[in-house]
Amino acid sequence: MYTSQLLRRSYREGGKVRHENLGNLSHLPPEIIDVIRAMLAGRRLVDLDEGFEIERSLPHGHVAAVLGTLRGLDLERLLGRDRCRERDLVVAMICQRLISPGSKLSATRRFSQTTLGDELSLGEVTEAELLAAMDWLSERQDRIERTLARRHLQNAGAEGEGFVLYDLSSSYMEGRCCPLATLGYSRDGVKGKLQVNYGLICSPEGRPVAVQVHEGSTAVTQRFAIKHVVFVGDRGMITQAHAQTMKKQGVDFISALKSVQIRSLVNAGDLQLSLFDEVNLAEITSPLFEGERLVVCRNPAVAAERARKRTELLAATEAELAKVKASVESPRGRLRDAPAGQIGERAGKTVNKYKVAKHFTLTITDGTFAYQRKTEQINQEAALDGLYAIRTTLPGDRLGARSAPTNS
Repeated sequence: MYTSQLLRRSYREGGKVRHENLGNLSHLPPEIIDVIRAMLAGRRLVDLDEGFEIERSLPHGHVAAVLGTLRGLDLERLLGRDRCRERDLVVAMICQRLISPGSKLSATRRFSQTTLGDELSLGEVTEAELLAAMDWLSERQDRIERTLARRHLQNAGAEGEGFVLYDLSSSYMEGRCCPLATLGYSRDGVKGKLQVNYGLICSPEGRPVAVQVHEGSTAVTQRFAIKHVVFVGDRGMITQAHAQTMKKQGVDFISALKSVQIRSLVNAGDLQLSLFDEVNLAEITSPLFEGERLVVCRNPAVAAERARKRTELLAATEAELAKVKASVESPRGRLRDAPAGQIGERAGKTVNKYKVAKHFTLTITDGTFAYQRKTEQINQEAALDGLYAIRTTLPGDRLGARSAPTNS
């Protein structure tokens, strides 16, 4: 079908209406034809750059991504079946936590700095409202966690055959009024602050299901009908002594080996480093860790980064030690003919500046100073770069090697 666009005019001549074609517009794009039609109808066209001024443009892309994913997971209905002010505020806090983390007070300002406030129709938000919304959420925690358990703990039920992963962690807090906070070891590295311990319950795939103050495994088994609780801890939390105690008590765990323990596997011949020439993930056993499965893996990118850092730190330390040596040997050096104790004090302040003193041998006598790298020790450490070993008492049919967490 062919359509023609003609520019015509009508006029009267001798009492009759006549028409005249002024031009054929068929070759023009439709948008140009629309402009001509509008102008002939008396409309005034203006340049957007001249007629409008952008006063504010709110970022939207990251809000759409986070809020869209949240709604795709049906999280709003999980929090509350009916929409209400408290639910919208909780959703906003979750999104804001992902977009740009901050305090509750800062969130009251940041909601309006993106389209998040408009998307959820928040309007003006106060800090008191956000704290009240947290209380509203706390009252629904049990129902929410039970729903998550039904979704992700597939084997939970009357038979109690399922199991969950349980990880204990802590955070420091300001103030002195929280009845749960006590002084203790700070995983955040902030000394002198009260600590709050909490346990995170996850499905075998690592999906978070519940969080609570650590009370052991009793509450987990009662709430979710789970027979086995598997503790997940880092190298510092589940030490070798703790591992032995847990095995005696029949408690399963997942943790990781320290570098010295990995070295013991290599020295005993239980771990051949040449294995990683062909694969980067393998499962082994060793008499040194009886009753445990060891999943070893190697990350080439991490290995390269650690090698780079070691090289730079060793070079920087040698540069500092060279200054000490020059001060001892130079005719005008401050340590010229100095006693060994004075030279050793100066070298001691330098050698561990970059935390690699263990890789150097220092020779100090009255009036002399020398140093050299421990090449063999450095090579032994370098051989373990990027190497991780996960340890667990779980059998392979319950937790495969590729399912073991690798961030311990």
